[in-house]
Amino acid sequence: MLASDISTIGRRPLGRSGLSAGAIGLGGWAIGGYFTLRGKPDGWGEVDDEQSIRAIRLGLEMGASLIDTADAYGTGRSEEVIGRALSGRRGDAIIATKFGYTYDRAARALISTDVSPAYINEACAASLQRLSTDYIDLYQIHVGELSGDQADAAGETLEKLVEQGAIRFWGWSTDNAAAAKRLVKFPHFVAVQQELNVFTDGPDMLAMCESNDLASLNRSPLAMGFLTGKFRADTRLPANDVRAAGHSWVRFFEDGRPRADYLKRLAEVRELLQTGDRTLAQGALGWILARSPNTFPIPGFKTEVQVRENLAVLEKGALPAATMAEIDAILGN
Repeated sequence: MLASDISTIGRRPLGRSGLSAGAIGLGGWAIGGYFTLRGKPDGWGEVDDEQSIRAIRLGLEMGASLIDTADAYGTGRSEEVIGRALSGRRGDAIIATKFGYTYDRAARALISTDVSPAYINEACAASLQRLSTDYIDLYQIHVGELSGDQADAAGETLEKLVEQGAIRFWGWSTDNAAAAKRLVKFPHFVAVQQELNVFTDGPDMLAMCESNDLASLNRSPLAMGFLTGKFRADTRLPANDVRAAGHSWVRFFEDGRPRADYLKRLAEVRELLQTGDRTLAQGALGWILARSPNTFPIPGFKTEVQVRENLAVLEKGALPAATMAEIDAILGN
C-alpha cells in the first residue's frame, strides 16, 4: 500500500509503542568511525566527533527524534558520541540501539555474536553507560538470523529489562518476516529494522508490520549512498570504507566501485526521483515514506550538510502515488 499523497510528513506512530517520532531518523553507523568485521573494514572511514555532535543536534532541530545506532558501530564510539550530543536534551530523542555482536574495543574489532540472556544484560548495561542515559527507548537484536529458541530466550530477557526500567521497548534487525512475526506475542516487541530502498523492496516484512502494528525502521535507505547519485563508473572508494572491503553482503558496490547494473537502474528512475524539485536522496527517502505508513528511514550521515538534505524530506513529503507507480513499473518492484 502507499502511505499517502500528502505534501508533508511530520511524525509517525512508532508501531504499537504509543510513542511517535519524526518520520526521518538519524542512522549512527558512519559516526562510529573505523572498525572491522572478520578482519575487514566495517565502518565508513574516520570521522570528526565534534562534527557528528553538531549534525545530531541539527537533526533534532529539524524534526528528527529517532536516532538509531548499535554497540557494534565503532565498538561503542557511536553510542558515546550520541550520548554527548544528547546531553541536556535526552527528552528530545528516541534512542534506538542494538546488541548481539561481541567486540574488542582496543582493537576496534567485532569478534563474534552472542544473544544469550547473560550477554544481553551485560550489553545493555554497557550501552546505557556509553549513551549516558538511564533507559533505552528501543533495544534491538542486531543478529539477523536466530533459531526459534534463541529468539524466545532473547525476548523473555528483553521483557525483563522492560520490567526493570532499563529499556522501554524492543525490536529486531532482520529481513526474515516469518521469524519476526513469531515475536509479536511479546507485548513490548514493537519494531523491525529491515533493509528497504528503491532497489531493495521488502513487501512481506512491510505487510507483516502493517498487520501487526509494528514500526519498520529502514536501514540502507539510500543503498549505502548509491541513491545520492554522487557515484560514477570511475569512482573508487578508499580501502578503509566498508563499501570497498569485500563483504559479500555489500551488493551495490564491487571492489570499491559502484556496480554498473545499479548505475543503469538509477539512471532509469533518476528523473522520477527528482519529482517536485527533490534531490535524488530526497526522492529515495520519499519513496520509502510513500511505501508504507509504518516506515522510518534512518539514513546515515557524517556532516550537517547531509542531515540538512535528508531532513528536508519532512517538508517535501512522500513521493506521489503516480510517481511511485512509474518507478515500480520501470524497476519491476
